[in-house]
Amino acid sequence: MTSSLSPQPTAVVTGGSGGIGSAICRRLASDGFAVVVGAGSNLDLAQRIASELDGTGHIAMHLPVTNSAELAAAASEVKTTYGRVDVLVNCAGVTVPVPHDDLDALTDEVIDKIFTVNARGPLAVIRAFRPLLDAAARSTGAPVAVVNISSIAGVTGQGSNVAYCASKAALDSVTRSLARALAPQIRVVSVSPGWVLGEYAKSLPADYIQTQADETPLQQLASPENVADAVSVAARELVLTTGSIISVDGGRPLGVR
Repeated sequence: MTSSLSPQPTAVVTGGSGGIGSAICRRLASDGFAVVVGAGSNLDLAQRIASELDGTGHIAMHLPVTNSAELAAAASEVKTTYGRVDVLVNCAGVTVPVPHDDLDALTDEVIDKIFTVNARGPLAVIRAFRPLLDAAARSTGAPVAVVNISSIAGVTGQGSNVAYCASKAALDSVTRSLARALAPQIRVVSVSPGWVLGEYAKSLPADYIQTQADETPLQQLASPENVADAVSVAARELVLTTGSIISVDGGRPLGVR
């Protein structure tokens, strides 16, 4: 039986058990949302994160962005529990380091996986949850928000591999297209980090990471919390912003003086 709309605004975050995703979940919980911590595989970790969030109403859920049937089932469960989704964050993503000139190492399997998760996945998630976003918009009388976690690699062409850069450019195109197609009920934006001091950065030499920071005008790299802050502002405060790519990169594409 479908529940009536929850009085509490609801946020769904794919990739919610990762470093950036969990920071987004924590920030949205502190903003007063009931948060669905989505996980593609590590549901136990997602459940732990959900249990530690501020406030009430949080749950963990299996949200495999590569499986549309399971996404539809998850959306049905969210409908029963909350009846609405006010903010949908597409944070699930995947990559593997491959030098840009090593085209033999960039196999079809690697390319397909990256595009399936990073580009097709967010589009499938939006398709599954659109009715619940529409329900929240009707309830509030104001546009609700989809926030896609992109990367400046989609603009600069510099990133972990060629396919990753292309997948993020494709995601930004999805953002722009759906911002037009889903208006005025749903706003769609990309939050586009540069280097983020997460688990991947921790695996690299400290002097290399410092060099990356030195190559930005602001002389620092983003934290997962910086990205989460941008998501919160984009979703809650930038009410006339849609189709935009919001950078969180220290100005890196500008170079340094």
